[in-house]
Amino acid sequence: MSANRPDFGSGLLQFVFAHESAETLAAAHFLVQGALQQWLGDVIDVEDVEVRTAEAALQVVVRYTVLHNNQVQTATFGS
Repeated sequence: MSANRPDFGSGLLQFVFAHESAETLAAAHFLVQGALQQWLGDVIDVEDVEVRTAEAALQVVVRYTVLHNNQVQTATFGS
């Protein structure tokens, strides 16, 4: 968390002890998608966000295009 931007981020920490369900995955997907658009919408174009469970942990895969060079990239977060 940033001291100057306490609202920065996606809010995924609230899912640390959440029950694994389709609703949890959908809520996490919504939060990540929204945060990427809010904080990086002028830098990237989000193509896809996939939230899944992997060994009792959330894994987030983001496919996006960097706007200044149209380069498509994929980033994976979590275990």
